[in-house]
Amino acid sequence: MDPLVRAAFGLQQLLSRFSGTVISVASAVYLVFWTAQAQSPWHGWLALAVVLVSLVFRVVRRLGRLSPKAIAWLDFELFSHIQVLCYVAVLHAPGRLDGPFYPTLYAIVMLAAAFARPAAAVGTLAFSILTEAALSSIAFGRAVEDIWPHALLMGVFAFLNMVVFRAEISRVRRLSKQRIAGEIERMKQAARSYRLLGAPSSARERVSLHPAEDQARLLRSGVDEIHQATTYALEMLRRSLRLRTAALLWLDRAGTKLSIQEISSSDDNIAPGPFSAKDGIVAAAIARGETVSLQGDKAGLHVPYYADLPEVGAVCAAPLIEAGHIRGVLVVDRPEVDPFTSIEEELLASATHFMLRAIENERVFVQLERAKIEQGKLYRAVDTLAGATTELEVIEACVSSAREFAAFDYAIVTLFDRSKGEHEICAVSGEGDELLGERFRHNAGLVSMVVANRHPLPYRGDYDAARQMVFSRKLQPPDMPSLLVLPLIVHDRALGTLVLGSRRRGAFGDSVRPTLEVLASHVAVSLANARMVKRLEEMATTDGMTGLFNKRALTEMAQQKVKSAIRFKKALSVLVCDIDHFKKVNDTYGHDVGDVVIRGFGEVLKRTKRDTDVVARFGGEEFVLVCEQTDAEGALLLAERVRSEIEATTFHSEAGPLKVTCSVGVATLPQAGESWDSLFKATDEALYVSKRTGRNRVTLWSARMQGCAA
Repeated sequence: MDPLVRAAFGLQQLLSRFSGTVISVASAVYLVFWTAQAQSPWHGWLALAVVLVSLVFRVVRRLGRLSPKAIAWLDFELFSHIQVLCYVAVLHAPGRLDGPFYPTLYAIVMLAAAFARPAAAVGTLAFSILTEAALSSIAFGRAVEDIWPHALLMGVFAFLNMVVFRAEISRVRRLSKQRIAGEIERMKQAARSYRLLGAPSSARERVSLHPAEDQARLLRSGVDEIHQATTYALEMLRRSLRLRTAALLWLDRAGTKLSIQEISSSDDNIAPGPFSAKDGIVAAAIARGETVSLQGDKAGLHVPYYADLPEVGAVCAAPLIEAGHIRGVLVVDRPEVDPFTSIEEELLASATHFMLRAIENERVFVQLERAKIEQGKLYRAVDTLAGATTELEVIEACVSSAREFAAFDYAIVTLFDRSKGEHEICAVSGEGDELLGERFRHNAGLVSMVVANRHPLPYRGDYDAARQMVFSRKLQPPDMPSLLVLPLIVHDRALGTLVLGSRRRGAFGDSVRPTLEVLASHVAVSLANARMVKRLEEMATTDGMTGLFNKRALTEMAQQKVKSAIRFKKALSVLVCDIDHFKKVNDTYGHDVGDVVIRGFGEVLKRTKRDTDVVARFGGEEFVLVCEQTDAEGALLLAERVRSEIEATTFHSEAGPLKVTCSVGVATLPQAGESWDSLFKATDEALYVSKRTGRNRVTLWSARMQGCAA
């Protein structure tokens, strides 16, 4: 039945994938025979309805998300459906294939060549030629050679349209990308001028902190707000002071060139710039740091922004001074020889203050918005860390969260074992996988110094492999110019470090490092919590003296192993070991020596058991082993090995050497029962027999022992 179902499922998938092609071919074949010999009109209408429904279905699918291969196949089905419908329309039109409506078929092929995938366009062309060949030869009785002119024209139209149209689309896309890139660059340049964005080097650093769309949105909104405020101020000045032009010219970083940042003018003859900042009235305003005005015939010589100098009667320049530094110059001119009064100069100075205030407000807004984004990322990181309950989960969350704040090429997490004075590299992301699991002693390296001093190193994140050691002389991370070692601190104690490295210089500057330090502190808390949870779990499931599982953990695991053995019909055995005359040991040598014997017995069981066996201290001097896939013969061998190991072991005490023996009871599943309680009861009965018959022996449970331990 299974092969039949798989074959049916495969056939269903095949029909679903190629149903459109089958409909196109079947409808074309039907069209040929319908043209050759008239068929029932109902059959024709039914075939037409099937093609239309299939076409609508494929149009809807085409609007969804598909793989490139699926899109090409779907394009072929779409245009082959449309071509069939066009053949139906042409055959019903006057003149049929020789009529005036035949070029519609060329148009469909051209559309396929323009918009469909190349493979789909070639398939549509071949489908059209084959359909017309069948119609000509079968339906109209013409020679196949007669279709070559039509086929050739179809191919030429398709090829030319594909080449020309796609080349034009490619050109338009390229120009659009260039235009968009230019606009983005101009926006960034304006943002840098207004100090919404740092210099290019730090800008790259800051961009790494935010998604590209967030950064672009912040810059665009800030530049637009400043543009609106300054344009409004310039327009108001121009109208109220009867000016021809009011322009805000901005200084470059070198202070030698001026560019037009904003302008309001009634004259279209504006030069793009840049202009020299060391000539004319502009240089005087920059040098004096105050408003300078000039009127008369030579006033026009001091206006830098006209391509063809018009008649200028008066010009005035007011510097924009921010924190003692000149950022730009407000230059205005009027055609009349009308000197600027002191009140007008004060108004221009007030306008410069207004513009600077608008720029400063946007700066504060952008900084607040960035802080909001940073806080959102930090909250998400803390939430991720809060959900991590193991050390591995915390480390994975640490690395993924750090990538939210800084771009780095590798991340390494080290943990410090104070009892051994060793560091362990417990996680590596990115380059340096060969370092995973390596240990090194506490030394003078950066990691050891960060753990000792609880302070990030190196200074400013600048790393020199020739002079600085990170882990040890034999263990070094990939050589990169930027490196930052962050301490993972909880209660003034460093648990380890987070090491980040980047190929880009200055990757861990002042804008990044404080946030990473906050993240590292949260990582440290989560790591400490994970260790505490692990410790609590160990205390709840292990025996404090021997390190073996306790009675509670044994019961849970044994019940699961019994269920698994019954379900998969596998063998399972249980051993109960008890130290002979243990009360006499405590009474003679003291409880301290008794504890030594208990711990020694646990060590023997650890050495003797297999990896799949469960060994636990059940209570007092009694130990239990649950052995998977072990029959009675294997269980007896294991029990005898345990007994002989204990007998051969010498325990040392202040009162002298001491030897003990043990008795072992063995029971197997299903002979002794099919539940944990029945198995343990049977094993206890076998142990009782070992005790009663002389101790220091192994006994396998049998049915005749039932009730003997009561």
